[in-house]
Amino acid sequence: MTVAFVFPGQGSQAVGMGKFLADEFQPVRRVFAEVDDALGESLSKTIWEGPADRLILTENAQPALMAMSLAVIRVLEAEAGLDLARDAAFVAGHSLGEYSALAAAGAFSIADAAKLLRIRGRAMQKAVPVGAGAMAALVGVEFAAAEAIAAEAATAGVCAAANDNGGGQVVLSGDKAAVERAIEIAKARGVRRAMLLPVSAPFHCSLMQPAADAMAEALAQIAVKPPCVPVVANVLARPINDPADIVRSLVDQVTGTVRWRESVLYMAQHGVTAFYEAGAGRVLSGLIKRIVETAETLPIGTPDDVAGFKAARG
Repeated sequence: MTVAFVFPGQGSQAVGMGKFLADEFQPVRRVFAEVDDALGESLSKTIWEGPADRLILTENAQPALMAMSLAVIRVLEAEAGLDLARDAAFVAGHSLGEYSALAAAGAFSIADAAKLLRIRGRAMQKAVPVGAGAMAALVGVEFAAAEAIAAEAATAGVCAAANDNGGGQVVLSGDKAAVERAIEIAKARGVRRAMLLPVSAPFHCSLMQPAADAMAEALAQIAVKPPCVPVVANVLARPINDPADIVRSLVDQVTGTVRWRESVLYMAQHGVTAFYEAGAGRVLSGLIKRIVETAETLPIGTPDDVAGFKAARG
């Protein structure tokens, strides 16, 4: 069995995530403490106690999800003898999850990942005035058709394919008027579902260029190392190892399409048969099963999940 570890993106956060893990495992507590120290505040208190409207803020949700994912990796290392360099063929993450993947693979520290994601979250939120942008999910449409819808809608402003999630699900992003126009076009073309998403900014489109500039500046201050396992990059849908390529990819990712479908297909075509989702929720596990029906998926985010992983390794 060839394995990949995957790391969830924004939207998977939930108040209380990781609390049972932290109660049971010291490595988990150390990860959350490291993130708190890096940010100079008790983000863990917000994660475990809420309020939800504070956790959902982009500047909090992004480092919080990374903390949860890295807590899972650390406890698997301590309790089940996980060695990513030995045990995984690839790692990959959805949007901000790519930072989790890189931290898990040792490209940068957990503290640096937390600081970068705090900057990224704030910069993405500030890039476009609230209400000026929008995102919409199209369900029951292939990527090429969704791109064509976005191109037609772009007469009303910026509209681009932000996430190619697979299983006929594509997310569009851009100026509110253009995205609303895309929904009308999609419905007229018989797309099964087309709906606005409850998000605070239009992520992964050209309107995020100020945030991309901020990340280029922030990443220039961070020591990035070659990862111990190949990281399949969102914008390339193939693995990267060189630190300069990693930085370039993370900057491009802010305005570029999250090519999740192609990334999963790449890993499957290169032998991966099992995908372990480290962190909050099971969104990626569901998407992966729709992309590669034969794939084995296992979300890991609770003590029971850790026990199951340990038992499976014998």
